[in-house]
Amino acid sequence: MSTLYPCKVQPQVQDFTPYTAGLSIEEIKAEYNLSRVIKLASNENPLGCSPYVQKVIARSASFGFRYPRPGNPELCQALAEFYRLSPDNFVVSNGSDEAIDLLLRVMARPGKDHVLVFDPCFSMYRLQARLCGVDIRSVPLNPDFSFPFAELLRIVDQDTALVFVTNPDNPSGYAAPREKLLEMAARLPESCLLVVDEAYLEFADDPEAVSPLSELPECTNLVILRTFSKLYGLAGLRLGYGIMPPWLRDYLMRVKPPFSVNLLAERAGIAALRDGYFAGQTRRTVLAGKSYLKRELKAMGCTVFLSQANFLLFKPPVPAKSLYERLLKQGIIVRPLGSYGLDDYLRVSIGNTHENKAFIRAMQDILSQPSV
Repeated sequence: MSTLYPCKVQPQVQDFTPYTAGLSIEEIKAEYNLSRVIKLASNENPLGCSPYVQKVIARSASFGFRYPRPGNPELCQALAEFYRLSPDNFVVSNGSDEAIDLLLRVMARPGKDHVLVFDPCFSMYRLQARLCGVDIRSVPLNPDFSFPFAELLRIVDQDTALVFVTNPDNPSGYAAPREKLLEMAARLPESCLLVVDEAYLEFADDPEAVSPLSELPECTNLVILRTFSKLYGLAGLRLGYGIMPPWLRDYLMRVKPPFSVNLLAERAGIAALRDGYFAGQTRRTVLAGKSYLKRELKAMGCTVFLSQANFLLFKPPVPAKSLYERLLKQGIIVRPLGSYGLDDYLRVSIGNTHENKAFIRAMQDILSQPSV
């Protein structure tokens, strides 16, 4: 029996499955009657938001009635100075999600072109492609979660519009060397873009060794996505940006909604770029916490994967689903990975010292019991 709709709805929307976000602190408090919950599920900044940025936001609050300037030129200029590039290399977006959507709308022809990704990958690539009516094809990751570039290149053809690579990757934290990415870009058809999503780059051991950014002026088909959500602690303000050739920026700016990035987010982003101390403290906190969690998880019999991000992927010695639910009852939220097809694994964000120790104590308590 056909489903009746009061008006025309596009076929790809009728059975569309929305993005599944991690559980919130409020949800877990209410469900388990808890007064304290620690969230280590969404890769948020363990130090919160920079005090300096908070002051800038507070001082700017009275301008909330004003529209921002279309295209956010002040932030583009600040980014250009930060990276020693031109403002014409930057598109500021409402989180990286908007940049992903714009790239698909500008570069991929619905019903004709397709997009390539590794599997598993960040779900927004699939969701946005489907919403845009663009086919998405994938190649499974290697068993150690590294990228099989050769296999991906074998299925590239003249109708491949974009190739998305998250580097460091999510949920594993694996990072490919920059040379592999540059080789990939060079071997793609001229009409195909390589989009490298570097949301977690600042937490890599050596960011310059895994980012092709320095070669962007010479690569006409390379786009790099970055975000203020992780290192800078602005996830709630939804602020990201794409770094790309000027010719591509021109097309994206033609179709981008003029006020999608609000005035407070823009000013917060400019302030965040100036607060190098907070960024450095965040990086040091994450690297120290990652080392601690890796050591303690291994001591409990978990298989822990090498991560260049601000989270760890691990396989516990007991069923992951049961462990996840037991952690929730103790007020600890980690990320189950069923949506990635990784039912036997969990992902934990790196928290502050107190949060990391609370997570390890809860793990030790659960795993010491006769059955989980």
